[in-house]
Amino acid sequence: MSSAMGAMAWGMSKRVVSAMAMVVVVLAMAQSSEGQGGQSSWALLHQNVGIASMHTAVTYTGQVLFLDRTDIGPSLINLANGVCRDNQRDLSSQHDCSSHSLMFNPADNSVRPLLVQTDTWCSSGQFLPNGTLMQTGGYNDGVKRVRWITPCGSDGSCDWVESSTDLLQAGRWYASNQLLPDGRMFVLGGQYSPTYEFIPSNGMGLFNLPLLESKNYFDWYPFIHLLPDGTLYIFANRDSCILDYNSNTVVKTFPTIPGEPRNYPCAGSSVMLALESGGTSAPEVLICGGASIMAPGNITAQFPASQTCGRLRPLDTNPNWAMQDMPIRRNMGDMVMLPNSQILIINGAQNGAQGWDTAASNPALNPVIYDPNAWTFEVQPATYIPRMYHSTANLLTDGRVLVAGSNCHIQYTFVGEFPTELRVEAFQPAYTDPVHSSVKPQFVANPTAINYAAPFNVQVSIPSPAQGVIGLTITSSPFTTHSYSQGQRQVKLVVSAPVLLQSNVYGVTGNGPLNPNVAPSSWYMLHALHQGIPSYGIWVQVQ
Repeated sequence: MSSAMGAMAWGMSKRVVSAMAMVVVVLAMAQSSEGQGGQSSWALLHQNVGIASMHTAVTYTGQVLFLDRTDIGPSLINLANGVCRDNQRDLSSQHDCSSHSLMFNPADNSVRPLLVQTDTWCSSGQFLPNGTLMQTGGYNDGVKRVRWITPCGSDGSCDWVESSTDLLQAGRWYASNQLLPDGRMFVLGGQYSPTYEFIPSNGMGLFNLPLLESKNYFDWYPFIHLLPDGTLYIFANRDSCILDYNSNTVVKTFPTIPGEPRNYPCAGSSVMLALESGGTSAPEVLICGGASIMAPGNITAQFPASQTCGRLRPLDTNPNWAMQDMPIRRNMGDMVMLPNSQILIINGAQNGAQGWDTAASNPALNPVIYDPNAWTFEVQPATYIPRMYHSTANLLTDGRVLVAGSNCHIQYTFVGEFPTELRVEAFQPAYTDPVHSSVKPQFVANPTAINYAAPFNVQVSIPSPAQGVIGLTITSSPFTTHSYSQGQRQVKLVVSAPVLLQSNVYGVTGNGPLNPNVAPSSWYMLHALHQGIPSYGIWVQVQ
């Protein structure tokens, strides 16, 4: 087909139907490649950003929000222009001129301090449809607080906004958030809070969740996944249920997952695997890692961490857990959805559990990448920086994974084992290796917004002739803390066959995700994929 004919035909969407292949469970251990050539690697981005980021989120402006607790005494970076925080309820420094939050720019690795007023220790959050981050709860004077930050560029015009009147109805320390299809925020759980609520509340009060009422412990930071039918899958400790939040009814419960407790303080992690075909595929939940039920109460024993992962299809008629072993046992690991729909499991320890000082040991320095289609793990090169309690990992648009934080101590402590970590790294998966430059796609024309179930066009350049389908995925930007990324989700979009428009430039028509149950309205990273290699991502607003 000529370039002119291709241009005329471009925009006529063709659905791509793939046959389901038989899945064979295999355990693969390799040392650095992802199976497509190239080498995974690490890069040190900043030697000292000034705070240990307990909570991390990537904004649609490209800046990365770092946030720590406020009641630990001074950090190693001061607020700008002589600004100080005066708070008589602070447990450490009532007059504090240092910053406990900042914006990190991965384009040039620069930092800009931010001012947060009340204590955000072990709080929760998620981005709203307009890209504003809503941040909820914390400790002491922050336990009922609601905070916002609307991202901005490098001009420094944005900072935290906090209301003294718009408050949570219950104190939330170690809670979890989920953006709902209608734009409301669902806030669940926390220490001594087996309830959920909505923001805005619209006059609705608190609702009890029996799953949390029955646990009492090992249920903090519960895992929440919005299912494509609009219900919520909720997991705590080793049990789970489906909640219809519209009727406030538990409509389904599930078998107990084998093995160890998975939530705080045992710190497994969870993702919902990428939804296929624009969100029409059956959802599947993956939960990996954890710690012995004995570990938090007996730190001298340093019990081995969990080595198991479980997969569950919650909307099946009679679902049950499919279990397999990881190559490296792990607690406090972070799970990051990569643009190619594989799962990076990174950070954490191989013994003990979450907690201060010597609660955990034997850092898990090697990440692993999990291929959910092949059911295989691949061990990646090790970092030299232990990332233990209070560490984070977040996907950047360019496909790297930003790794920050780690503080096993009540205050910043730079002596002894596992000191407070102020360095920032990037894990660079094998698909970022320049060896893939000849097949790596690049957007040359793209939308800034994608509408539900509606076609949109992109143009992608590829140095070598395209081979097969050029895929499109959208990936949310979660609020990451305590080994769980709140709101993390990915959708593989329905695409047409690529059409050659001109030399090395191809047109692809994609269809937006099916509806807001599949992808709540917000900003997402859009990636093109060719031969499994992702492009640099661009931000689009799904609406």
